[in-house]
Amino acid sequence: MANSEVNKSRRRFLVGATSVVGAAGAAAIAAPFILSLTPSARALAAGAPVEINVSKIEKGQLIRVIWQGKPVWIVYRTDEMLSMLPSNDTKLKDPDSEVVSQQPMFAQNGYRSIKKEYLVLVGICTHLGCSPTFRPELAPADLGAEWKGGWYCPCHGSRFDLAGRVVKGSPAGTNLVVPPYYYKNDTTILVGESKGAA
Repeated sequence: MANSEVNKSRRRFLVGATSVVGAAGAAAIAAPFILSLTPSARALAAGAPVEINVSKIEKGQLIRVIWQGKPVWIVYRTDEMLSMLPSNDTKLKDPDSEVVSQQPMFAQNGYRSIKKEYLVLVGICTHLGCSPTFRPELAPADLGAEWKGGWYCPCHGSRFDLAGRVVKGSPAGTNLVVPPYYYKNDTTILVGESKGAA
């Protein structure tokens, strides 16, 4: 009888030990596979919000940053640039920014921005994805006497004003996209989140 009890205890111990070793082996095999499904630090950083100090931008200047693999433009518009925006309205496809998907609600205004002097846009043409060229000059010979500054897409000729609104007759059907963003303080914009912007 004592021998039979010893064998049962031994059997339980061996079954338990084998189960623990088997579970540890399965976890060791599964861990690298499960970890391979999580995004890398580089991938996480690519989608992370981007912080921009706008105090270093000069009036009339455009700077470029990358957010989620896309170019984002920040333009410090001059008073002259801002004063000309309403005169473009009759020449635009969507002057009031009524296509809701093109900008957050806080940018559904004539300036398409939170603060009128700073414009934030995704730098991709809404026609076929080219990157338009910043053309802030007035009435250049190649764009005509009515040009009041904005962006010209060299791929197919789409034109956008200094609020990123598309000009009638352009192949692009909608305005340039305003990404989500907000001001962390008076001089810092965080592109990629719109918390606190409304």
